[in-house]
Amino acid sequence: MNGYKIEPGANLRDANLSDANLENANLRDANLRDANLFNANLTGANLESTNLFCVNLKGANLKGANLTGTDLRGANLEGANLENANLTGAHLQGANLTGANLTGAKLGGVTLSSANLTGANLTGAYVKLANLTGANLTGANLTGAKLTGAILRDANLTGANLRGATMPHGSIHD
Repeated sequence: MNGYKIEPGANLRDANLSDANLENANLRDANLRDANLFNANLTGANLESTNLFCVNLKGANLKGANLTGTDLRGANLEGANLENANLTGAHLQGANLTGANLTGAKLGGVTLSSANLTGANLTGAYVKLANLTGANLTGANLTGAKLTGAILRDANLTGANLRGATMPHGSIHD
């Protein structure tokens, strides 16, 4: 499906798209709730405002994808590649991002409350005004991350690498 356009509002709820090649696909405003996108290739895909609630994106490649305003609550993104992806304003409450690659990702205004980011790579990520309340960042790599105004209340940062990270006006509370 390389470069295919799936019209806005398409209903792919519960679809099995594991190992699918959706590189550069336009899935804007589509409903993929509860879909299986295990190991799918979504490199450069437009997923703006898409419903990805509780979707399985384990091992998926979302490098450079546009996920602006996307609903990823409860999604499984374990080991997913989100390098340089745009997740501005996305909702990732309770999402599993264990071992995910978020290098250089745009996470401005993202809600990551209660998300699992254990071992995630956020090197150079832009996390301005993000809500990470109760997030698990155990062993996460935040080298050079921009955490301006980020909320890290009750977040677990055990073993996290914050070398070179900037956090003006951010807050960490127990």
